[in-house]
Order: sequence, then structure tokens, then C-alpha cells
Amino acid sequence: MDGKPDLEVVKSAVSTLYNNPDGGEKERASRWLLELQKSVHAWTVADELLRRCTNADDLQTRYFAAQTMRTKIHQSFHELPRDVHESLRDSLLEHMGACAGVDEGAGAAIVTQLSLALADLALQMPDWRTPALDLIGRFSAGNNVWPLLEVLTVLPEELESRSVRLGENRRYEVLEDMKFCAPTVNEFLKHCSNLYGRGGSERLAAGDRPIDVKILRCFASWISVGAIGPSQLSEDRVVVDMAFDVLKTDIRPDEKESVTGQLHEAATDCICTLLLRLEDNNNHVALETHLFENIVNLEVAYHASVALEDQAKSTDYCRLFTELAESFLGKIVDDGGGGGGGDGGGGAKRRTVYAVKCLDLVLMCVGHHDYEVAEITFNLWHMLSEELYQKNNKELTELFKPYVERLITALCRHCQMEPDMEGLLEKGDEFKDFRMKVSDLIKDVVFIVGSSSCFRQMFINLQTSGVTWDASEAALFVMQAVAKNVLPTENEVVPKVVEAILNIPISAHVAVKYTSVLLLGELAEWIEKHPDALDPVLNFLVCCLRSGAEGGGVATAAASALQNVCTCCGAHMGRHVPILLQLLQQSDSFGVGNAAVVGLLKGVASVVSCGMGSGAETASAVRELCSMQLSPLCSLIENDVRPVKGTLTDPVLWLDRLSSVLRYVNVNIVEGEIHPCKPVIMEMWPILSRAFDAYHSDVRIMERCCRSVRFMLRCVARQLQDLLPSLVGQIVNIYCLYGHSCCLYVGSILVDEYAGDVTCVRGLLDMLNAFLEPTFRLLQEENGLKNHPDTVDDFFRLCARFVQRAPKAFLSGGSHLAPIIQCALLAATLDHKEANVSVMKFFYDLINQGLSGRGEPDFDERKALVRSLLNEYGQQLVSNLIHSCVFYLHSYMLSEVGDVFVQLLDFDRQITSEWLANGLELLPKQQNGGIMAAKPKQLNDVHASITRSNSSKSVTHALKDLTRLYR
Repeated sequence: MDGKPDLEVVKSAVSTLYNNPDGGEKERASRWLLELQKSVHAWTVADELLRRCTNADDLQTRYFAAQTMRTKIHQSFHELPRDVHESLRDSLLEHMGACAGVDEGAGAAIVTQLSLALADLALQMPDWRTPALDLIGRFSAGNNVWPLLEVLTVLPEELESRSVRLGENRRYEVLEDMKFCAPTVNEFLKHCSNLYGRGGSERLAAGDRPIDVKILRCFASWISVGAIGPSQLSEDRVVVDMAFDVLKTDIRPDEKESVTGQLHEAATDCICTLLLRLEDNNNHVALETHLFENIVNLEVAYHASVALEDQAKSTDYCRLFTELAESFLGKIVDDGGGGGGGDGGGGAKRRTVYAVKCLDLVLMCVGHHDYEVAEITFNLWHMLSEELYQKNNKELTELFKPYVERLITALCRHCQMEPDMEGLLEKGDEFKDFRMKVSDLIKDVVFIVGSSSCFRQMFINLQTSGVTWDASEAALFVMQAVAKNVLPTENEVVPKVVEAILNIPISAHVAVKYTSVLLLGELAEWIEKHPDALDPVLNFLVCCLRSGAEGGGVATAAASALQNVCTCCGAHMGRHVPILLQLLQQSDSFGVGNAAVVGLLKGVASVVSCGMGSGAETASAVRELCSMQLSPLCSLIENDVRPVKGTLTDPVLWLDRLSSVLRYVNVNIVEGEIHPCKPVIMEMWPILSRAFDAYHSDVRIMERCCRSVRFMLRCVARQLQDLLPSLVGQIVNIYCLYGHSCCLYVGSILVDEYAGDVTCVRGLLDMLNAFLEPTFRLLQEENGLKNHPDTVDDFFRLCARFVQRAPKAFLSGGSHLAPIIQCALLAATLDHKEANVSVMKFFYDLINQGLSGRGEPDFDERKALVRSLLNEYGQQLVSNLIHSCVFYLHSYMLSEVGDVFVQLLDFDRQITSEWLANGLELLPKQQNGGIMAAKPKQLNDVHASITRSNSSKSVTHALKDLTRLYR
């Protein structure tokens, strides 16, 4: 935007954005206003709009101005010179004061944006010390209170969210300022609580949301960042007790139910936040006891909420009980509900109460009639499971067994479907998702009670007199979750379960049949140890599979179960291959879906791999499996059928099936022996080649073609040299025309398989060189690296494979090496996980060529080549890595960078130390209260930590310490 726009034009654009019914006009107005917000003129435009638009009719314009001001401070504060910071602050304070008299319902959104703007300004303005005190001094009276509470709430939230890049030093300074202001803030909140809270004599007209909510949310915000700490609440707990008063008290006559709901939730958030802080600082016995006793006393209120069917409140109480148990979990587990001590018994006795009461309260909530309440507790049980698993103490685990037994019983009840349900749960159904979470939880905790014990108890439930179909299905569902953990040698319950499933009546509910069949599949390892059961199980599953759509979904379960049985029992199933092939021929008529057919193919391919008598039989079976997929694909190509995604006319469907066959045919051969599948693949390639030609412009189909080629190459392991010229020529031509990165991926597979053969290396290098020009052309476009992360990923995977398999040929120079390294140096800043991993792996492998293989004939030559490259690019590499870590990469991406640094240090610690010192020197230093900068000593500490490290883990920790100084 070249110049500052007229205010009337801006107001007109805002009006168009919010009020014009024409979608096209709205879109144009939105683009223009976005461009305005990005421009430097937005500062003055927003300020002038806030000053001039004071009528009630101007709320939309004022909101846009406030939101623009917040956005500029949040994202573009660097545009302002330091000498205008104070005037900007004073202006924002004036705008906030002007909103004080506006009813919260109308002006809340504006106040929120201005509050965020003030908070972000305070974070980035070192000269503004103790902003909380200034705000309280200016706005702590009358109708100014509710906007003041809003800004005091968002200030610690913005500090904690790291939405503004500040750096650890500045965050520490702000937090120390907040701790200094905390006593005053606490007194102010106590004053508000006494004056305006539930027990106060005065009320503020603040729209639909009472001031109590704001007090509690502000208090929770300051606790969350640790500004108000537990030590300040040891004696003075006015706001905490206000929260408990809300949680214990019924709806007030003068309050709407919706308002009470907000207040109840805010009180719950407040106490939960305090409990979270106690997890990190648990040396405040008096506060712990106060919280424990008050939360335990909410049991009566919970029962009242259940009786009144007030699920929102039941949910809040469940959160409190669960958070209480999570906060005290360490004490609960360490004492095993009452063991150990050394404290004369008093501490152990107190913690015994914690254990029993906390878990009883949580289990009471698990028993709530609504599964969504029970789901809140799941994280606690996962945490308990992890604690017990790590301690590996049989006596301790036994103490918690009764609680987990009660948990599983309650979860089984929650998993029951509605009695009048006729079919199966559909994909995406919330209850189906809940059941999957239950399954995961049971798998996690079942070791506490024992899988066999759980399996046996569910079987007993099935045999209960008068059991309904929904209860039976739920018990079977739980059995399915633990079946894989039941010992294959179990001979008491499992045989009865298998027999019952094989004899399930036709009249059984479809959901019972469905879950029973899936359970049978989970028992595949048991079946493998009991070959006598194999034939009847296969016959049963085949019958279920052939039931097709008439079976109401049972056929899909049968396909999944059959895949499991084939995979586990392949050695016993060679004689069943003909019937399995016949089933696959008919599979599309069973109505089971493509995923189920692919699963069947995987299972049958596993059987073919280990259950056939000879290589000829294996080749024949594989040929038939592949022909089932290639014949329809040929037909589609020959008839030029237009692909329809997800149907039998979609080449992707047949290519996915072909890939599943090739991937899971895994035949062991001796050195020098011809792979039995080689003739099949030689016959297959011309058809795949035609598919490349027919669909070369469709990236979706090309990806599947390349995937099939990948498994084709892997299947026969370096026995397809005759196909290489044709294959390489085809993928190079397609890549040059269309830039499909999957072609690069196939190239990396070819290098991986054939670069060990010296006769193939020259051709593979020619392939690499052919890929370079179109790759660099694509990546050199504006935002090319960012817009094409798949190309970066696949290209550097290809280069890394070259370094691994033919290092000397790759490193010996040539026109390819310098541009590849320069491109990699630029790509080091890319914050795409997979792409960055490939780039780092390339650097790692390149440096590793100068470290690994000592004693090999060409080691000294390889080391010299690596040293030569590092002499030229080492400093730039280290500087780019440092810059990338600090300004671009997510923290979870730093471990791969750490790997590269370790390689550099192992190669030459002294020169790497110098490069690192130079790279750190380029980073901003903290001077005169600046933000987003490190102190020289901190950078020296990082340098020392990295240079003396010998592991990727320690380097990664140092890099994370460095990045925190700038974020």
C-alpha cells in the first residue's frame, strides 16, 4: 500500500466486510483491509479510528481498529522506533479508558483486542516496568474494573503462550516484574471479591458475565505462570475460598443459569490451575490439605448435579477430582496407598487417605451415566499405569488392582450400545471414537490386573443369566482389547470362547457377530499354537466373508480377522492357498471395501511367502495375485477409462493392491539363487510402464505407480538390472515434464539397491544429474523450498542414499556436488519435519564418510574429500544450523541438527568449536534491555556445552537452551 488511505474509505471497507451481502465485494474488502494491516500506515489509521469512532454505530470499525492495533504490536512491533513506545502506550491506555463505560456485551470484543494489544506492548517494551501496578492505579475504580480485569488476565496468558517472540531473558524479566506486582494484584482481586463477588454488596453491570468470573479467571491466569505462588496462599486464600463457595453453592435467585455455568467453570479452572502448580511445588502441606478437604467435600455437590442431570457441573466436579488425583499421584504411588514412611506413620496415614479417597472419587465419576464424564479421567489412569510400569513392583501393583478392576467393569458398561440399535457404529461416530479410547486405555492398564484375569472375568459376564446383547457385545469388546496379551498356552477359557464364537447363532445381533469375529482375529497367536483350531476357524471366517453386504458389516470384520490369522499362521496354511486365491478373485463382490481387500492380500502374501512347498509354487501364486490387479489395470488403460476416485475405475485401487502383494511377499533365498518372483516381475514391468505413460500428468496415480515400483524393486533385491535403463529413462522424462517428487523417491530406491554394483554407478549418477536442473528450477522459485517440501524431502533422500552407497563417486567432484550442498544449506532453514530430516540426514551421512569405515582401502581418500568440502562449507553450515535452530525450526526438530553437530565434533572438534563460536557471534546480543537476545555469557555457556558434548542428546539440550533465549 503506497500511501495512507482516507479514514472514510477504511470505514466503508469495514462496513462492506461485515454488512454487504455480495460475497465478491466482501472478499475484495477483506483483501484490501488485510493489505492495510500489513502496511506501516496501519499504526496511524488504527489510532485515528479509535479516537474518532465513538458512536454505538461504529462498533465494527472500532473493533477492526483495535484488532489491527493488536496485530501490529504482536507481529510488527519492530517497525516502531523506541522513542514512540511511550506515546503508543499512553494512546492505548486512553482508548482502554474510553471503553470503560461501554456495556460489556457490546464492547467486550473491543476491550479484549485492546487488552491483548496492551499486554503484547508490555511484553515488548522493557522501559515499561511494573505495568500491572500502573494499570491498577489507573483503572481500579467503578466501571473501569472489568476492562482492568481483562487486561490483567491476558498479560500472563500472553507471556505463557509464547505467541510473541521475546527470548528467555525478557520473559524472565517480565515474570520477575509480575512477581513483584503480585501482592498488589492479589490484594486488588481480594478487594474485588469482597466488594463485587458473590458475597459482596455491590454489583457491576457487566453484561451477561458477572464480575466473579473475571476475578477467578484473572486469579487463575496469575497462578498459571507462577506469579502468584502457593507460598502467598498459605494463609491468605480469599479468592480460593470464593471459588470453593461457588462450587458448593446452588444457583442464586438473581442469576441466570447460563451465568452460573460460566461461574462454575471459572471456579473449576481456578482450582485446577492451582493443583497443577502444586504438582511442581508440593511442599505446601497446609495448602494441599485445604484443597484436598474442600475438594473432597464437593462429593455431595457432585451427587446433586447428577440428580439434577446438570452434566456441565458433573463435568466440572469430575475435572476437579481427577486433577486432585493427578496432583497427588506421586504421593499416592510412592506410598502405595499407605506403605513406606520414615515419618512416624503420620505422613503415610495422610497419604493413605489421599490414595483411597482420590481414586474413589474418580471412580465415582467413571460411573457417571454419560461416557463423556468418564473420559475426562482417562489421562489419570494412563499416568498411573506408567508409574506402576516404571516402578515394576509386584506388591505395589497389587495394591492398585482393585481400582483397575472397578475401572474396567465401569468402562465395559460405558461401551454398551443402545439396546434398540439395529446396525453397527459408523465411522466418525463420537461413541465409536470413545470406544477406541477405551480399548487403548484397557490395553495400557490391563497388566495391573492381568490379561487372562480380565479375559476370564468378561467371559463370566457373558455367561450371566439373562445377559442382554448389548452387554454381551461390550464384554466381547473388552476381551478383544486384551486378547493379544493372553498367553498362547492358555487352555481354560480361550478354547471355550473360540468354540462359542464358531457356534454363534444366526439370530445373534450383528454387532455381537462383528465384535466376535474381530476377537477371533485378535486370538491369531493362540490359534497358531493350536493348529487343530485352524481349519474350523478358517471355515467360519470364509463363511462370514462370503456373507458380504447381507452380513451387515461382518464380512469386513472377517477380512480383518482372516488377515491376522494368515499373518500369524502362514506356516500352517500352504494347503489353503487355492481357496484363499479363489476368495480374492471374488473379494469385490463381498462388499467389504478396498481397505479390507488390501488387508486380505497382505495376509495371503504372507502365507505365500512361508507356506508354499517350492519356488515354482511361490511364483505361480504370486503371478496369480499380481494378475488379479494388473488385468483390470490393463483394461482401464486400453479402454482409456476416465478414473473415478474410490471406484473400480480408479487405477490407484489396483496399484495399492499390487503394492500390498509385492510388499508382503518375502521369500528367503540363498546367495546366487534366482528369486522365484523375478520372472513374474519381468512380466509385470511392461504393464507398469504403460501406466506411467497413461497417467504421467496425474500426481496421485503417479505416486501409487512409484510405490508399486518401490516394492517391485525391494521384492527381488538387485536382480532387475535389465530393467534399469527403461525404468530410469521413464522416471527422468516424467520428472522433467511434471516435477513429481515421487520420481525422485524411486531414484533413491534404485540407488539404495544398485549403487553397490560398480557397473551401475555411472548410470545412476547420470540419473542424478538429469534430476538436478528441474529440481533447482522448482526450488529457486519464490518460496520454492517452502512450497515444495516433498521435493526437498525426496531429493535429499536421494542424495543421502548416494552418499551411503557410492560415497567416493558422489564426493569426487563433478558439476553436481557444489549446487547440491548450496541447496542443502538453504534448505536447512525449512521448518517442514520430513524435509528437514532428509536435509540433516544428508549432512550427517556426508560427514560420516570421513569417520566410518576406518581400515577400508578408500577411507583416507574419502576423509580427505570430506575435509575439503568442510573447509569450503563448514563455517556456512554451522552458521546456518545455528540460525535455523534459533529462528526457524520447531524444538522437536532439533535432535537431527544435534546429530549433525556430533558428527562435526567427532570429525574435528577444534575447527568445529571455532565455527560454532563464529556462528554464535552473529546472533543478537542483549544490550540496554533489548528483547529477543542472549547475554554473552549465555552464548559462551551454550558454546561450552556443545563443544564438550559427545552425544546428540546433550547437544540437543544445549540447542534448546539457545533457542529459548530467542523465543
